[in-house]
Amino acid sequence: MDDGNLADSEVLLDRIQRQMEEGSLRLTLHAQQEMVDENVKVDDIYDAIATGQVLENYPQHRRGACCLLCGHTHQGRFLHIVCTTANSKLIVITVYEPRPPKWITPTYRGGTR
Repeated sequence: MDDGNLADSEVLLDRIQRQMEEGSLRLTLHAQQEMVDENVKVDDIYDAIATGQVLENYPQHRRGACCLLCGHTHQGRFLHIVCTTANSKLIVITVYEPRPPKWITPTYRGGTR
């Protein structure tokens, strides 16, 4: 990742974290269903965003600009969060625990997309 992309990711993450701190957070129905399936609490999402890093940015996504964050909970559990990046309200699209084979580590993608 070049310095320009790193700087863009840091600005993006800062904006997402500010939205979260301001309480501008909404969970889609899909995110809520995944939270139940993955045993994720709202506090876990806050923790993961607070400790997060942008793994992938999708500014031209067909459903609107979004990104993939990776962060961890207070218990050390890694979570991936896909959220919007272009709205005034932070919308969490999905949340899940990264696991093989799709993810070799929490930040390194495996062979399948």
